[in-house]
Amino acid sequence: MSFRLFLYMMISTGFLACQQEAPDVNAVARVNDKYLTKEDLSRALPTGLTAQDSILFRNNYIKMWATKELLLNKAKINVEDENGEIEELVRNYEKELLIDKYKKALLQQELDTVITDADIDEYYEANKNVYRLNEDLMQLKYIHFNKDLDDRKEILKLFKSEDQEDLEILIERELEFYSFSFNDSIWVSYKDVEKKLAFLKEEKNIKKNQIIQKEDSLGVYLLAVKDIRHRNEIAPKNYVVPTIKQMILHKRKLELMNDIEKTIMIDAINNKQFEQY
Repeated sequence: MSFRLFLYMMISTGFLACQQEAPDVNAVARVNDKYLTKEDLSRALPTGLTAQDSILFRNNYIKMWATKELLLNKAKINVEDENGEIEELVRNYEKELLIDKYKKALLQQELDTVITDADIDEYYEANKNVYRLNEDLMQLKYIHFNKDLDDRKEILKLFKSEDQEDLEILIERELEFYSFSFNDSIWVSYKDVEKKLAFLKEEKNIKKNQIIQKEDSLGVYLLAVKDIRHRNEIAPKNYVVPTIKQMILHKRKLELMNDIEKTIMIDAINNKQFEQY
């Protein structure tokens, strides 16, 4: 047998072997000897996608995965880690991941997440000067209704009343109004109110406990200003409650982790696990 024929047979055999080699039956893509499995793809797939979106996500994810693997292969060939810098970064990153996961587990188990009204009051009083408004706020209620309603005087009387029963009567009639808001316990942005009640742009020096009545071609506006706070004033407590809760939890997390780290260090010293020379 000639050398040329022998070489041809070897190449052909190798080619057929590659052709006949069965891929990982669970794989959806391959880059060299690395496989992307159906399980990997399933874990990455967001829930609630349509069939068409799922196909689009699948194709994009596979391309991204393949590109990343191809770049990694090129990097391994062309980037040298003579000083072990990359290896050291990998080791440090692994340590940080493990420590972070351990801390999260401790916090989930030990952190007191119950925040009482007394906790909020104490934090607010100690830090109220920090919470300065960067915009005007209002507490208000309003209604906008057709000026041709027969009992508009009765509506005005009910609206001005402080009686809860009168407010409930208005609420029962809300379908008769163009728009309305009866919850005057929450603070809202003055700018947002202006978008709904354009006539406010013409009003000057709006004050607490003020009632404003306006009429135009669209109907009658009744506005009752329960309270108002201006830019740079101290923010009302109930407006910053969500932020206060976040800050209290953050402070507790820091204090808890500090206590845990101190305890670990003391135990290590007592058990001769740590010595400083």
